[in-house]
Amino acid sequence: MADDRPVPLDEYPVHQVPLSMKHVATGDRNAYDRCIFHILDHAGRALLICGLGVYPNLGVIDAYATLRAGDTLHAVRASDALGEDRMRLAVGPLRIEVPEPLTKLRLICEDAQLSYDLTWTAAFPALWEPHHLQRRGDRLTLEGRRFVQAGTAEGVIHAGGADFPVTADDWTGTRDRSWGVRPIPGEDGGRLAADHPAEGFHWIWSPVRFDDGFLMVITQEDADGHRSLNGATLVRPGHRDRQLGWPQAEIGYRSGTRHPERAVIHLGDARAPRRLDVEILASSPLALGAGYPPADDWQHGTWRGPGWTDRRTYDMTLPHPLADYGVTDHSARFRLDGHTGYGIFEHGSFGRHDPSGFTGFDSVAP
Repeated sequence: MADDRPVPLDEYPVHQVPLSMKHVATGDRNAYDRCIFHILDHAGRALLICGLGVYPNLGVIDAYATLRAGDTLHAVRASDALGEDRMRLAVGPLRIEVPEPLTKLRLICEDAQLSYDLTWTAAFPALWEPHHLQRRGDRLTLEGRRFVQAGTAEGVIHAGGADFPVTADDWTGTRDRSWGVRPIPGEDGGRLAADHPAEGFHWIWSPVRFDDGFLMVITQEDADGHRSLNGATLVRPGHRDRQLGWPQAEIGYRSGTRHPERAVIHLGDARAPRRLDVEILASSPLALGAGYPPADDWQHGTWRGPGWTDRRTYDMTLPHPLADYGVTDHSARFRLDGHTGYGIFEHGSFGRHDPSGFTGFDSVAP
């Protein structure tokens, strides 16, 4: 029998629907609530990606951390049964503490393979991303509400016998919080998947911290270039957020791949064009270690039994075919209007994409 007693979060006036905070307002198995952090050094030596997710209708909580350092990717993942205390953001060796919401957070991993204790501090207010909707045929497959934020990080990371001192001057930290409905492995698409096969997907998600402002660029395009998600916003203290139009990217790919080595993103409008230059520093495919599709060793929300923890080390000099069909996060140096900033150039391009000249899933840059 289900236990329907109140949970600790019910003490707070945060309810949106007449349900206990134990429950979400949808019965969709794919309901989720999660976060992701990127901690990157400005020299391109290291890129830490970590996150935590809750899947209330599956009864699962999980978390992960990956560190790209040189040609090695260290990964720690953990999963467990979801408890009643939703303010306890911890699973296995990974946890997140929130001493000052929207301002200061603490990221902790206590594992022999990869450990860190970092304080993330916001440099700018959080920014809402465009409301994200995606359908397959008539079925809603993704609806997400997200905010993004940039700041600094301080502390230390330890992996592979090396210490990485993290300082506010030499490292940048970005984060994304999202919740809603998003596909979780374990459900067959059935007839809708057969009737509406994926032809192509092209994605850019890029939060950038400058000394005097925070820039967020996001685009999603279908095979024919139709844009289903679009945003380019500059956040500056004391100013209204500035919208920078319809971003257009020119991406320089490594020959024989879809791996970006550099990019130019054109921002603004015809009256005031602006150019954002992107220099890739370090790359970490989200399908390796971080649990994003099409990972074959673990994906978010999947039940692995109580108290599951897993550790992996990936040799990035070897080919990883699955990484070519997922999204990759690149730490990058950006230049805009004579200013230099640092952040993430997250990119995924697979299948047909007419604007890029890609004709199918096997198509690559010349």
